[in-house]
Amino acid sequence: MRADRRADRRTDGRARPLGHRRRRGRRGLKALLALLLSAFFLVGVCAATGIAWDPFAAGAARQRSAPDINVPWSTGPGGPATPDASATPAPGPSATPGDGGDGPEVPGTGGGQAGRGEARPAGALPFDLPQPAALRSGDAGRKLVFAHYFTPYPLSLDNASADGDYYTRNYLNPDGESGKHERYGGLLRDRPLPVQPKEGNWELANLRQEVRTARDAGIDGFTLDMLSLTGKNWERSNLLMEAARSVDPGFKIMLMPDMTSLKTDDPAVLADAVAALGKAPAAHRLADGRLVVAPFKAEAKDVAWWTRVIDTLRSKHGIRTAFVPLFLDFGAHNGEFAPISYGFSEWGSRSYVGQESSTRDVARAHDMGKIWMQPVSVQDARPNQGVYDEAGNTATLRSTWTHAIDDGADWVQLTTWNDYSEGSQFAPSLHNGHTYLDLTSYYLTRFKTGDWPKIVRDTLYLTSRTQFASADPAGDQSLVMNLRKGSAAPRDTVEVLSFLKEAATVRTAVGPAKGEHRAPAGLHAELLPLKPGTSSAEVTRGGKAVTEVELPYPVEHDVQVQDLQYYAATSGRGA
Repeated sequence: MRADRRADRRTDGRARPLGHRRRRGRRGLKALLALLLSAFFLVGVCAATGIAWDPFAAGAARQRSAPDINVPWSTGPGGPATPDASATPAPGPSATPGDGGDGPEVPGTGGGQAGRGEARPAGALPFDLPQPAALRSGDAGRKLVFAHYFTPYPLSLDNASADGDYYTRNYLNPDGESGKHERYGGLLRDRPLPVQPKEGNWELANLRQEVRTARDAGIDGFTLDMLSLTGKNWERSNLLMEAARSVDPGFKIMLMPDMTSLKTDDPAVLADAVAALGKAPAAHRLADGRLVVAPFKAEAKDVAWWTRVIDTLRSKHGIRTAFVPLFLDFGAHNGEFAPISYGFSEWGSRSYVGQESSTRDVARAHDMGKIWMQPVSVQDARPNQGVYDEAGNTATLRSTWTHAIDDGADWVQLTTWNDYSEGSQFAPSLHNGHTYLDLTSYYLTRFKTGDWPKIVRDTLYLTSRTQFASADPAGDQSLVMNLRKGSAAPRDTVEVLSFLKEAATVRTAVGPAKGEHRAPAGLHAELLPLKPGTSSAEVTRGGKAVTEVELPYPVEHDVQVQDLQYYAATSGRGA
């Protein structure tokens, strides 16, 4: 099974050697596989969709030493503040139209039926998320948030149960796909949160579920990574357009031709493909009717080539275009592209240091009369490329969101919704649950409304790796990940991120180490040294326990496979 490849994503567009070291292969991976299979069995839910793939991509960063472990990070927003006037309680579970039906769902109702995606449980978030209608109207509706959708990794690849589906057998298993991923310990380290097998058009049903999940988190739409113009990725692209239309006509798909992957030098061929998707009702258009086209690595083709694409869309298909090129090197190319562009974007970096350049880039775009789409990211770890960025628990997520807000970005792109080969997913996953998506709902509410949402429920988020950054895998893995040039230094920390209505004591356990700290009202991040064992935290106020969270994945010194992604859990969603 095959699919298209993307080239390594860089901020400067230049090829760089991958930092890695090689080790002599050793055996001993069966225990890991057994552990993975047991974990999937215990989850008790299942998956669905079908194609193998070797996806690649990258985002560079800049170097600075990490902060001291014992220095807390706090911010005032979200404490005792004036609530957003448009805020309404999060919707509870409710029935939705059938996944194969034609009628759109009512925004905000979620999908409460088993196997079709659960609505957000009452009290899942520390604040009351405004309904989609409120986030899409007035000034809030002009600030748009999209998530980068990567077609090779839908919720399921074969409509099989998660304990033995394609993800489990071939992507998470180092011996999967006839051993082609053994050198780097398996293609993936995480996977979509499993779903139940379905009857009928299960691929469309699963895509509808993903649209619902994103919509109910406050996201306006997906940026669709157009990896190919034929085959499975193209089929999923068309299904996604239909899924968005049928779930919520207000949820839009921005077309993003991937110029590291598309196999055509003919501008007319690309124009025809863009027109085919762009005529779908879900395609993102401006209020004046222009179709938004935002090619990934736009600088792969020159301005004259893109001008022919735009002209062909207009003359042959009657489609006017708002061109928003996404660059790997914005500084080198924005001037030449300005005459044909409505706005600009960049892929961005995946570490919490070096984000200051976004301030300059937003200002430069605005000075040229263009809108700016800001990248917001969680983390980046790529076993098959031997490289990772130090995300600093949730520091990268918080830093990139803060820059999008403070620097005045017009749109945001979450990079990515579901590229599990990068470890960059915001989508609910097996090892992160809904943590990163829930945190994004908090920041996007501020981004869109201009006001920090009032914290009405004490909520904890716990993040850590399950191994130390220097861990040497004992299995057959010969290519291991090294830190990308420009990233923050590696750190071994557990982060307790608290959202509190009022100040309280937070009691912590990191392996055998017990402790407590005083957390203020609002958002507060406390870093603790990583220890072997499991981690947990509990909020107490007035001598009574208020809420608690446990990260169920133990930290170990001895590991079979290197895994440098952060795992996450939230007290808002229970076990």
